[in-house]
Amino acid sequence: MLKQIHTQTITDNVARLCQEANYCLGQDVTELLKKAKKEEVSPLGKEILQQVLENACIAQEESVPLCQDTGMTVVFIELGQDVHLTGGDLTKAINEGVRRGYREGYLRMSVVNHPFKRKNTNDNTPAVIHVKIVPGDKLKIIVFPKGFGGENFSGLKMLLPGEGKRGVKKFILEQVKLAGSNPCPPIIVGVGIGGTFEKAALLAKKALLRKVGEPSSLSEIAILEKELLHEINSLGFGPQGLGGSTTALAVNIEIFPCHIASLPVAVNINCSAHRQKEVIL
Repeated sequence: MLKQIHTQTITDNVARLCQEANYCLGQDVTELLKKAKKEEVSPLGKEILQQVLENACIAQEESVPLCQDTGMTVVFIELGQDVHLTGGDLTKAINEGVRRGYREGYLRMSVVNHPFKRKNTNDNTPAVIHVKIVPGDKLKIIVFPKGFGGENFSGLKMLLPGEGKRGVKKFILEQVKLAGSNPCPPIIVGVGIGGTFEKAALLAKKALLRKVGEPSSLSEIAILEKELLHEINSLGFGPQGLGGSTTALAVNIEIFPCHIASLPVAVNINCSAHRQKEVIL
């Protein structure tokens, strides 16, 4: 018998998660910020990291946004194939949740209705929604408000296979250098390698969903993450771009098989206001 979930339940949970994600910094990020503060060589950098931690504490205690940019809402849905949705359209239910969550939570509305006409939709919809069908009878919702200080300095490149790991590292470092202080360092760097043009970009975004600081389960990729983190922090941008040894908190890489003639690589940058919340129904 199929498990039934009403779309109103989805709306209610999305609304709640939009607010919680914008108010509450994850424990994984908080712990890395504390670690970075201890290890930071710049006195100014230490002070900035302390202020970031204090800001996160105030945001959670007072239910106010971590950052003035409350993002464009990205929603990942893992829908069990033994789940039957009732009560209406899934996309409409998610967008209604975003609409409610942003209005009731007094979160900034940052979405415009057309890339050129640019009239604010006044409810932060539509969300960017990714749905994946998975085995089982559960529905997982991940709400990921994505700020654009980092998003604007993300990038993708279709490398040739011969450029290999060296070419991949070069491109990632180029993107971080290009970003500089704009994404409000320390940053988290999501990387997608392989697949196709659009798959690499989605891999990079999904890499940011992994627990920050948790290495890849593939030893070769885990080593690459560690090497890149060291090289990025050696750039010296430091907290808020004012100098220091903490430019990034983590590099998360996801990979996928690819065509014999290609080596796609995408970089998706996020700031330390790394906001995401999830629920399983």
